[in-house]
This record gives sequence, C-alpha cells and structure tokens, in this order.
Amino acid sequence: MKLRTLGVALAAMAALITLPLQRPAVAADLPLSQGKTATSSSDENGGTPAANAVDGNTATRWSSAALDTQWLQVDLGASATVTKVVLNWEAAYGSDYRIQTSPDGSGWTDIKTVTGGDGGTDTLDVSGQGRYVRMYGVHRGTQYGYSLWEFQVFGTSGTTPPATCDSANAAQGKSATASSTENAGTPASAAFDGNTGTRWSSAASDPQWVQVDLGATRDLCGIDLNWEAAYGKSFQIQASTDGQNWTTLKTVTDGTGGKASYDVSGQGRYVRINGTTRGTVYGYSLWEVAVHTGSGGTPPVEGGGDLGPNVIVVDPSTPNLQQKFDQVFAQQESNQFGAGRYQFLMKPGTYNGINAQLGFYTSVSGLGLNPDDVHINGDITVDAGWFNGNATQNFWRSAENLSITPSNGTDRWAVAQAAPFRRMHIQGGLNLAPNGYGWASGGYIADSKIDGTVGPYSQQQWYTRDSSVGGWTNGVWNMTFTGVQGAPATNFDSGPYTTLDTTPVSREKPFLYLDGSAYKVFVPSKRTNARGVSWPNTAGTSIPLDQFYVVKPGATAATINAALAQGLNLLFTPGVYHLDQTINVTRANTVVLGLGLATVVPDNGIDAMHVADVDGVRLAGFLIDAGRSKSDTLLQIGPSGASADHSANPTTMQDVFVRIGGAGPGLATNSVVVNSDDVVIDHTWLWRADHGEGVGWDTNRADYGLVVNGDDVLATGLFVEHFNRYDVLWNGENGRTIFFQNEKAYDVPNSAAITHDGIVGYAAYKVADSVAVHEAWGLGSYCNFTSDPSIVQAHGFQVPVKTGIKLHDILVISLGGKGQYAHVVNNTGAPTSGTDTVPSKVTQFP
Repeated sequence: MKLRTLGVALAAMAALITLPLQRPAVAADLPLSQGKTATSSSDENGGTPAANAVDGNTATRWSSAALDTQWLQVDLGASATVTKVVLNWEAAYGSDYRIQTSPDGSGWTDIKTVTGGDGGTDTLDVSGQGRYVRMYGVHRGTQYGYSLWEFQVFGTSGTTPPATCDSANAAQGKSATASSTENAGTPASAAFDGNTGTRWSSAASDPQWVQVDLGATRDLCGIDLNWEAAYGKSFQIQASTDGQNWTTLKTVTDGTGGKASYDVSGQGRYVRINGTTRGTVYGYSLWEVAVHTGSGGTPPVEGGGDLGPNVIVVDPSTPNLQQKFDQVFAQQESNQFGAGRYQFLMKPGTYNGINAQLGFYTSVSGLGLNPDDVHINGDITVDAGWFNGNATQNFWRSAENLSITPSNGTDRWAVAQAAPFRRMHIQGGLNLAPNGYGWASGGYIADSKIDGTVGPYSQQQWYTRDSSVGGWTNGVWNMTFTGVQGAPATNFDSGPYTTLDTTPVSREKPFLYLDGSAYKVFVPSKRTNARGVSWPNTAGTSIPLDQFYVVKPGATAATINAALAQGLNLLFTPGVYHLDQTINVTRANTVVLGLGLATVVPDNGIDAMHVADVDGVRLAGFLIDAGRSKSDTLLQIGPSGASADHSANPTTMQDVFVRIGGAGPGLATNSVVVNSDDVVIDHTWLWRADHGEGVGWDTNRADYGLVVNGDDVLATGLFVEHFNRYDVLWNGENGRTIFFQNEKAYDVPNSAAITHDGIVGYAAYKVADSVAVHEAWGLGSYCNFTSDPSIVQAHGFQVPVKTGIKLHDILVISLGGKGQYAHVVNNTGAPTSGTDTVPSKVTQFP
C-alpha cells in the first residue's frame, strides 16, 4: 500500500508550524491501550504490525491484508470500563466497522457500530466493559486493507471482583481414584458421595492418597476432612491441572483426626489428599472430603460461537464466489512464510463453473456429512506458476470432503509435502504434476475416490490410503498404497510400487459439518484392516460446536488451557497463535482440530503441546512453528514412561505439521516425541527448513524429528526432513511404518559434523539396538549435501539385525550427485554414485 502524498505533505507542514498563543500546560489523558499487547487478523507486511497502532506514535501504523473482514484488538491487561475510542485512520480507512469488547478475547459484545465512515479521525463515545477491545472491519473504504495510525481506548481500568469461598462442596459426586482401597466396600468414591455413613479406606501402609476430579480447573479456597478413626497424622493437600503434576497447597504434620477444615489458595482440576504418615496401625480412612471453590472470579470459558474472520463460508448462491477464491489466491499464491491463514467452508449444494486455486495456508472443505453432499462442476487447482513450474514447494494447503466433476475431465493437484487430499470424490481423473510436468515432490491421499486415472507423472513419491482409483499411470521413485482398490501391484524390484491390500489400523480425521443450521464436528471411528473409502456411512460420533472452545487469533494460552480443563475441545480458527505456556491436553477423547493451517508458536523456550497418557485424543489439522528460544519438545504425546494400553481407542495425530525455521529462526531439540502406546501417526511433515528466513546449521538447529518411545505405534504417511541428527529414532517395540519420505539436511558443513560412533552421518530412520520387533514398508531417503558435496553418508537406514526386524522396499538416492550414500541399510545395498539421481534399492532386509 502506498502512503498518500498529500497527506504526508500536510503532516510535514503541520510539524513545522509553531503556534504563538501560549496556553497553560494540561496533561493529556493517556489511553488505556497505549503500549499494550495488540494483535490482528492479518498484517500487510512486517513493517505494519498491530503493535504500531497502540505505540503512541502517529508516524507508524498498522495495516491489514486487502480483505473486508479484518480486525485489530488490544489487550488492556485488566477489565476496564470503556468510555471513548479514537481511531486515527490512514488513507485506507474502514467505511463500516464495529467496536467490540470482550472479557477473555473470545466472546465479543458490540458497543458501537459505524456505517458510512469517511476516514480521518473518528472519536467515538461508547459504553462498555472488557479487558479486550477491538475494531472489527466489515467493509473497507478503499481497495486497500484497513490502516490505522493509532487506535486509542479511553476509560477507567478496573479489576475483577474478588472471589468468595463457596460453601457448596464442589467435589460431591465427582469421579475419584485412590492409590489403594482396603476392600471393595471402601472405594475412593465413598469419600465424595456426601454420605457420612460411607468411607474410603486404604491399605495399611505409607504413603497413600485419594483424589477427586472436579471436571474443570477451579479456584480452590477451602478443604474439609472428616476422618474415620484411622486418620492421617502427616499429609499434604495438593492440586493439579492435569492429574500428573502436583502443587502442595497445605502441609499438615500434627493431624489428630476427627473433623478439620483448612483454608487454601490455588487452582486445580484435581485435588488430592496425600498421606505420608498414618496416625494408627491401620490405613487412612475418610468419611468425607469437601472441596470449596471461589465464586465471583473469572467466568468459565464459553464453547461455540462464530468461526472468526478468516473462515469464509459460502453456498451456491454466494455472489462473486469466484472473486472470493481469486482474491485469497492472489494474496496467498507465493506467500510461503506469511501470516495469512484462510479456510473456505462450502455448504451442501452444487457449484457451477468454479475454479478454486489454492495457495499457501488455504484450505477448502465441504460442510456435508459426505463428500457428495457438496459438488463442484469445475476445479480445485494447485499448480506451480508462481515458482516457474516447479511444484516442490507447494506446501501447507488442503482439500477435504468434496466431490468434483473437473471442467476438462481431469483435476490438477500438483502439491508437495503437507498438502492432504482427504474424503474427496473426483468424478474424472487426477493429475498430480504441474503444468509442463516440472519437478514435484508430494504427497498424500486418504479416504478418497478417483473414478478416472491418477497421473503422478513427475511426482517423486506418494502415499495413498483407504481409497479407490480407476487407474494409476506411473511413478518416479516411491509410490506406496494400503487399502486402495484399483492400486497397481507391487513391483519395487523394477518400479516404484509398494502395495498392501489393507491398512492395519486407521481412523479418519475429524471434520466440521452442518447438521441443518448447526455446526458439528464428526469424529470417525477406528477401522482395522480397512480397504476402500469409509463413506457414505462412516461410523463415528458427532460433537456439537458448543462443546468446543472456538480459538481465534488473540486468544491466550491461559484461556486455551482453561477451556481444556473445563472439558471443552479445541477448534483453532485460521491464524498464528503465540503461546506463553504449554497447551496441556489431559482428558481422554479430546479433539484438537485446526482450520486453515492454524499455527501455534511456542515463545520463551516452552514446549508447544503436551498430551496426557489417555485414550482417544485426536490431534488434527494444525502447524507447530518453533520459536526463537529453544524448546525441548514441540509436541509430546504421553509423558516419559507412559505405559497404558490404548489399543482399543488410540490417540491419532493427523495432518499435524512441524516447522523449524523458514518463517524466522527456530530452535528445538525434538520436534515430536511419542511416549504413549498404540498411537497412530497418519500423515505428518516434520521439517527443519532448508530455505526461507533463519536457516543455518545452528540457526534453526533441531536434533530429532520424530522420537518414538511408545510400543505398538503405527505411522502411515511419514514425511521427516533435514534434522541435524536422526530424522526418526524408534525406541518402542512393535512399531510399524508404512511409507517414509526423507531428505537429509542440506547444510551439513562437513563429514566431521555428523560423524558419531565411527559412522559418517546419522541415519534418516534408526531403530534402536534394544528393539526386538519392528516392520516398515516403502521407505526412501535422499541426500543433497549442498554445503559439502564430498560427504559420503554411511547409510540411509540403521536397524538391529534380528528376526523380528523387517524392512520392505527401501531406497536411497543422491540428488544430482551432491553427496552420496555408501549403503542403503546398515552395510547392505549398493552405494549411490555419479549425478544421475538413480535409486539404490533393497527390497527385503534382512
């Protein structure tokens, strides 16, 4: 956007004018917003961030993307009574907009609506209450975005009323557990049933504990204990938000039994009485435990609500629909590391003459329960014109839950990594190559039906799961199929194909749909030995949107965790979310679903997300972008030492992507660590960036891509690239991988930097020496040592030689002769050589 020359000139002249009239000095009211944290739906560029609108400097500004529905918000730091808002517009102003307040950055209340605005300075008298205030743009006054020199909020800062201690027992009737029970007649639940004639009692040993799950994190203010004769002499009253990490609120060392009440101060979803010394020779025995919580404090997080400004919901009658697709594509076509994030949601019906071109961070999905509920007579297209016909960087986009009759009989989907194609019905053919058949490096299809032929042409590798195809024409190096009707037969000796008749375990990704006018999330059930698509009668359950915290840009990690602690699921709307605390998923069957490649960034060296060792968590559809300070582990599934059996209801990780560097410097020791058993990793791309901003051997260092410590873990569609040490390190038993794509780090400075244990190079995929049983199919590793092409890596794969270890159809490739492999796996397999980019293969090991 260009500044208007006249406006700049007038501002400069005004700065030179000295008024002769002297007035008494009067201190101006300082806006409550000045210097506070500001966020926005989008920034035009790095020089116009949200913070510029609240810095008190009228020479700096915030400006948005050139789209109508955009917003700017400021966190005042505490609840305030808002009486006036002043907007100092740059030439690109809002003609229609709303001023809104919110207590938590989630649910919003309109306190002023402006229509027919003409720019300049808008001084608005308002009346409202909230910690967060935002300008929500409805219509722009120009062809540009929205642009504000300053956004000023005036009023009186206030505080949340102090909490009082509620006399009610928040623990009564809630789920309880204990370290032990004396017998079946004294269960943990008896201490929380409100009946002083029943009790919990433990085994006669120290230590012992009893705990209750309040169902949500609460402010804790009092604990009442009613001991039976077998009491605790020394014990602790403890609280936890996740049932694993405990904070001691009170320590008692001189307990005498009977009834006792204790004032406490803290927060927790779980409360535990942790006995360390018994007062008798018997165990611990409690008639009742009452937990009192604060009232009048922070209100609970509300579920449901609108889907935010970057979700574009359309139907067949939407005016200028093609223009909407084109407008987003024009912004996102080459915006590889920008902050824009967009999700198109298409209501059921038939759409004619549409070509939805998808750029970076753009997703399109149907809102039907089945793909054929939304039909396009037209195309959804990914091509590579922005990159001179090279499709190897067409990352981070998706198409889901739609049917298409292509305009010329064949749809084009020329993508690279992190571009899922799920629950799609193509009533014609599918071309996976760019126009001109330039380089391509993808990709992933699942639960889809292609009536015609799939033509990969220049695609180097591809994985297709639980689908059906009318034919498959060719492939370059590694084309792997499981549970695909119409798939070509295995020919890895002479060609690229690896085909398994069924997929051992799969569960389709959760998706948003409309039930009448109500949004719901459908959560498909687990399938075993699946073949073909799951629809039209997909087994599963529906969750209403009001059981989700709809996360929008500007939401805090504290609010996200509070929502999880209340038992809500998470629906991340498109945006970039900076975290100042780890997101903790502790409840079984929690759904964490992202739209439009929603991106979370851990700041200050924290981990981005931890998942407890519980059943059935669904993680899907989001990107984790490493922060500038080094994180230990960006995503951890299960704590260290996790051992629970989740075979009946595994945790699934689907279309969850990790990036270290590229959008700026990023650091992490581990990208993903899986400690829980039975986890299914279904399509991931873990990428230490080889291009973009903040890229260098130590600038975006990340030692490990995927570390698997849990047993019985299955990976289907595993893409892991460029890590400083092992890309995949598998320590768990009975692991299985179906399809693996890898490039070793380009920027290895020399052989010495990767020599360990007498071996040159860290294997792309290493199974630990301690593992007895492991099996994998369709694995490829490529080297491109651009910093030192003389490097000869010992091997692509390293596994123990045992009868339970089996690798099928594996290959290594030197890309253009920039470095070589000495072997494929261990000391087996011919070396690569020369510049011809010819695979060296092993069809079976050992």
